[in-house]
Amino acid sequence: MLWRFAVGQFGWSLLSGVITNWLVFFYQPTQDVITQGQQLYITQGAVFLGLTVLGLITAVCRVFDAVTDPWVASLSDRCTSRLGRRIPFLRGAAIPLAIVTVLVFCCPFGTSFGSNNFYLLVMLLLFYLFITLYCTPFNALIPELGKTPKDRINVSTYISVTFFLGTGTAYLLPNIAGLFEPRFGYTGSIRVTVAILAAAAAIAMLVPAFTLREHEFADTTPSRTPGMKSLVKTFKNKEFQTFVKSDILYFVSLTIFQTGLPFYITVLMKLDTGMSFVFFALMTVLSLAFYVPVNLLAKKWGKKKLVAFAFLFFSGVFLITTFSGLAGFTGVLCGAVVSALAAVPMAILGILPQAIVADIAEADAIETSENREGMFYAARTFAFKMGQSVAMLIFTALAAIGGTTGYRISAVVAACFCLLGGLVFLKYHEEKITDVIEKK
Repeated sequence: MLWRFAVGQFGWSLLSGVITNWLVFFYQPTQDVITQGQQLYITQGAVFLGLTVLGLITAVCRVFDAVTDPWVASLSDRCTSRLGRRIPFLRGAAIPLAIVTVLVFCCPFGTSFGSNNFYLLVMLLLFYLFITLYCTPFNALIPELGKTPKDRINVSTYISVTFFLGTGTAYLLPNIAGLFEPRFGYTGSIRVTVAILAAAAAIAMLVPAFTLREHEFADTTPSRTPGMKSLVKTFKNKEFQTFVKSDILYFVSLTIFQTGLPFYITVLMKLDTGMSFVFFALMTVLSLAFYVPVNLLAKKWGKKKLVAFAFLFFSGVFLITTFSGLAGFTGVLCGAVVSALAAVPMAILGILPQAIVADIAEADAIETSENREGMFYAARTFAFKMGQSVAMLIFTALAAIGGTTGYRISAVVAACFCLLGGLVFLKYHEEKITDVIEKK
């Protein structure tokens, strides 16, 4: 059952990876990419207080994305369908999400920048609406599939594996596009590749939607609390507040780094975009090797110590990236070092945060006698997506500086946010949550 559930994570993380990793690279390309045949579709350069059109569009869409999370969570928590509270959303959102992902890269107005700006805004708004309609109910099933803190670590391990596989497949985009470039040209090959990846993602997302029977493992009793009241209750949870603060800072740093990765590889390391997948594959293989130790150590030592360590370690990795291309630290060696070091915190942060939210949600349900799992995950995504919107504004503004300076500064900024997130997370009281669950 867990693998059938986790396949859905592969699908949506693949589509999310396509947008996160390649949207800026496609619409705000470097000069080298333009010479390969990439057309400019939207307004380039800073237009307002150093911010770019693409940065403003993505920020607006991320805010919209964050705002819709609690709304969808409330709809899901209160759903009265015979299929359960979550499955109807998974079935309805999968195919539209895949289609819109393709349309994001298909600006129809040629060099009419104003029209394309508006088109991209609309398509991205639809993308984030449909991914929320899928992901929020999907994540709400995690506490239901794992009935104890240890079980939830196992569930998080499964979906972390498929998340890495989905994100890694997204990094294959330029490699696959290269096969189609002789026939469709540079831009056309990217669009064909996105369509292929979107089709695969749609199939994966439909697997849990049609193979899981929610009534067999989940409490499908609808919540009676209205959406806004439920959201307020969720954010009043003190331990959840601490977790969310650290999570926002982490996702600001991670989004800056993920968005900048194709530029770090091509501009700082002087490598081809196809190496993105090679380095991500290296990091994934090494990260998977740490999954079993992380799973076991978290059950023995608790989640807090490992997560705090991961924050500190990851901030160091981001800082090392700043020196890419300097004093001989360039090329494949540089990419390999960064990928290998990033494997450790990625293993930890890929597994444990989801399990922590599930623990907090269960403890809250015990104390309040109300199941609001969907709202807890929605509140978390609401918060970190606000952080992601800030990250996109920061990165696109820094990237507009030109040369290598902006990219190096972005890596430093990512390191600082990650370190601060770790310091905030140290205030999380894991033992209080564990005590409440164990007493039950």
